[in-house]
Amino acid sequence: MTKVVNLYFKLLKLLIVLCMVAMILLVFGNVVLRYAFNSGISVSEELSRWFFVWMIFLGALVALKDRAHLGMDSLVKRLPPTGKRICLVISHLLMLYICWLIFSGSWQQAAINLNVVAPASGLSMALFYGAGLVFGASAAAILLYELYLALFGKLGDDELVMVKDNDAEVLTHDPITHNPTKSTRP
Repeated sequence: MTKVVNLYFKLLKLLIVLCMVAMILLVFGNVVLRYAFNSGISVSEELSRWFFVWMIFLGALVALKDRAHLGMDSLVKRLPPTGKRICLVISHLLMLYICWLIFSGSWQQAAINLNVVAPASGLSMALFYGAGLVFGASAAAILLYELYLALFGKLGDDELVMVKDNDAEVLTHDPITHNPTKSTRP
């Protein structure tokens, strides 16, 4: 199962890179065409906006898995392990509710806009709202797994605080697979 999860997140990282490359090529190409040749790529603006939305949602998934989001842990760090566990459970339940809101809202919008085509590209607008569906389902799976680990005591006391102090801590620990990774930092 760990291999499947790692493969999924490698795929997400690849898609993030592809979205970034596509955005750069579309925007840069459009600027060059407009200034040098007085023409442009008509779908450039629309597709780069779509790639940006997908890149943000996929990046948020990767950050959630790596526990790389910003947070305020000054209170939680001072709590005993039971208090940390309670805070973790409450925060995960709140995040699961938010995932449900994102997923259900994206589902409704995708259904409403299934037959609506984007003006420049002609693609279904449901593809645009698909980013929320992918995020909502994947983030909920991550949160449910971490909630399971927290409720059944499978997280160490140091893993109960979901915020890392610096990037080196993020790079040296994988909370989903519990495998330490080699840090590239000194």
